[in-house]
Amino acid sequence: MQMKNVVFRLQRIGLVLLVALMALGGTTSCKSKKKLAREQAAAEYAAKVDQAKKDLNAILYDETSWTLDEKEKRFNTIKSWNLQDEEVLNLLDQVEDKLARDRADAQRKAEEERLRREEEARLQKEAAKYSNIENQFMGIAGAPDVMTANEKISRALSLFASPDVPVLIIISQAGGFNDYDRPTTIQKYLNYLKDQKTYNNAIEQVKYDGNGKITELELIKK
Repeated sequence: MQMKNVVFRLQRIGLVLLVALMALGGTTSCKSKKKLAREQAAAEYAAKVDQAKKDLNAILYDETSWTLDEKEKRFNTIKSWNLQDEEVLNLLDQVEDKLARDRADAQRKAEEERLRREEEARLQKEAAKYSNIENQFMGIAGAPDVMTANEKISRALSLFASPDVPVLIIISQAGGFNDYDRPTTIQKYLNYLKDQKTYNNAIEQVKYDGNGKITELELIKK
């Protein structure tokens, strides 16, 4: 009977030790997992800091092929990470200023391009508007003989208020000012085209009277 009691006690002691060991193992395992999680989080944070510095410096010094929209998107992503690294925070400030300047410059260029296209369209419209006059001038210069040229001159003169309508020819432009050749009249100019057999000007401006007749013609040398 005494032997049975001893065995029983030994079994109970063994069971207690086993439970204690299991509890100790569980505690150690829990601590290991927390430590591993902390190390993993620290590694991920450090990787984000390194990547943020790399990308922000690349944007700051124009070392990427990203578009402005892509740069702004990347900047906002990095900013959303809320990294509390002094160098990253300084880079964020610098890149934010740079992107604002780049955006303003892009908008300025876009506006300049819009105005350039509008001016080009206006000039094309003006050129089309004067195509009839231009064609008559080229026809006179390219006439095969004097008789044909004179007939074309007569038709061209019907567009003007009189044969003495002034013709101004711009020979240069600078600082918003025009430098003109010696003034002439439309009759003299058309005869000049007949004699020279070449038309090397373009119509810059035309003034009309109430009847739709030309009262002044301004040309520019091509």
